[in-house]
Amino acid sequence: MATFVLVHGGGHGGWCYQKVARRVQAAGHVVYAPTLTGLGERAHLVSPAVDLDMHINDVVQTLVYENLSDVILAGHSYGGMVITGVADRARERIRRLVYLDAAHPRNGDSLCDVAPEQMAFARHTIRVVNGVELVLWPDSIQPEFFGISDPADVVWAAERFTPHPWKCFTQMLILQDEAAVRRLPRTNINCTESLARSNAEASHRQLDAEHAWEIDTGHDLMITEPEKVAEMLLRLASL
Repeated sequence: MATFVLVHGGGHGGWCYQKVARRVQAAGHVVYAPTLTGLGERAHLVSPAVDLDMHINDVVQTLVYENLSDVILAGHSYGGMVITGVADRARERIRRLVYLDAAHPRNGDSLCDVAPEQMAFARHTIRVVNGVELVLWPDSIQPEFFGISDPADVVWAAERFTPHPWKCFTQMLILQDEAAVRRLPRTNINCTESLARSNAEASHRQLDAEHAWEIDTGHDLMITEPEKVAEMLLRLASL
């Protein structure tokens, strides 16, 4: 039995992993899909204090309070920033990192550094609410932006997206021991669509892993191809 912790990306919540989690749990494994502060069902907790560091701490505290070890820790999109930070702070609890079409940051990177084109687009959606700069508003970012095309999935996701604090995307990731983080086993599961538009540096990071697998789908692969994502996670559980 393996333990998976699945971290969502910007504007999403733990809800986005429902289809994957069901399949992995049915195979006898344990799955946690925490929702980061200020998003999803925790959107009411958004405040000027919500940033990348808080989201890293959200996941670290999940590992601590659930007493988790030997964890396969996966992150989608912005979640790649989060899991890299978690690996730096709770490395002894982690068995493997899995990047699901995710950011691959180095020490000192922000998401704006890692994904400048996407973040330039997000910047244009900033609205300030109660002193918080929020982006990825559901009325300005449609599910199709995330590669979701099935009509039922479009409706389901559109009802659940929440705006995301811009501060999370501009804050630099600071690692205390980047070399130790890099020594952890790492698997990258990339989407064909993302690989096709990556520059040389981004492509290098997407392929730099013990395993670099690919799924021919859009960015939200856990929604559009849950069976394939679950199959790849289950393959890792047996390693």
